[in-house]
Amino acid sequence: MTKTRLRVEGMACNGCRTKVEKTLREYAGVTSADVDLKSKEAVITGVADAAELVQAVEKLGFTATIIR
Repeated sequence: MTKTRLRVEGMACNGCRTKVEKTLREYAGVTSADVDLKSKEAVITGVADAAELVQAVEKLGFTATIIR
């Protein structure tokens, strides 16, 4: 299992956070996903490709970048 961290910009409320978290959790290969609204950071555990996770978040209308 790997841990991927994403910086997610554009979230303004808990509804946004929940939407991102739900999308990430439903993505194939993701075991868990936790999004912190204050730090704008998503921590995803699993075997999903980080670039694909970025695309999934961006399809929601947010900006995401991989934290290395």
